[in-house]
Amino acid sequence: MLDIIVCVKHVPETSEADLKIDSFGKTVETSGLVFEINEWDDYALEEAVRTKEKMGGTVTAITVGPEEADNTLRKCLARGADKAIRVTEKHFEGSDGYVIAKILHKAVKSLNFDLILTGAQASDDCYGIVGPVLAELLGIPHATMVKKVELNDGFARVKRELEGGLEEVVEVKLPAVLAVQTGINEPRYVSIMSIRKAMQKEIKVLGSADIGLSENEVGEAGSWIRIEKMFVPPAEKQAEIIKGSPEEAAAKIAEILKARGLI
Repeated sequence: MLDIIVCVKHVPETSEADLKIDSFGKTVETSGLVFEINEWDDYALEEAVRTKEKMGGTVTAITVGPEEADNTLRKCLARGADKAIRVTEKHFEGSDGYVIAKILHKAVKSLNFDLILTGAQASDDCYGIVGPVLAELLGIPHATMVKKVELNDGFARVKRELEGGLEEVVEVKLPAVLAVQTGINEPRYVSIMSIRKAMQKEIKVLGSADIGLSENEVGEAGSWIRIEKMFVPPAEKQAEIIKGSPEEAAAKIAEILKARGLI
């Protein structure tokens, strides 16, 4: 039996949204955006639930975020997590990946766990440091970009994705932190009945006083990285659509190439 913790993040869906920078110039305007579980964390959750179904044990989902993040935790409960924890405080706002890992460390260090799963990165800020930093703070091994996990006799045999299409297999002693890559599995469909049952389950809420972090240790004050300015890159080049018959288009292309000294 294994006790597994899954770290998840409540993020905006931006793939098809028309994004705007807010009035402070440091983040994206989120009003009107739909929020959901971070894509990479979705796979981490599924891997945790599958492991529990195969080997027995428990799955605890934890997030750092506002009350709205309960929607993501409810999804985790509906998918098979047994417990859910939200760590929240107003002055957590502006925390970078290091501080998020520090908050998670304080929240989970007293819990029983054999394995901690995170996503390989977050879709909103694209940071990928929470898993490794959390492992370092806990003093346990970690592996990133994980595509396959086999657990046996206190060890995890892990297949990792490397640059250039390469892969490697490493053995990690448990307890450990594994940062999961997309494609490791196929997240399951959540039934309406499961969602209704999840709505009745308790979500434990912790504040900074519960985890022992002061205001100057979190948010921008405690962060290694601070966002000074966020902006949409200016469009320096534009595509030109050449209309007309094939002959006319070819003549126009030849003129452009000649004008630029290419022919």
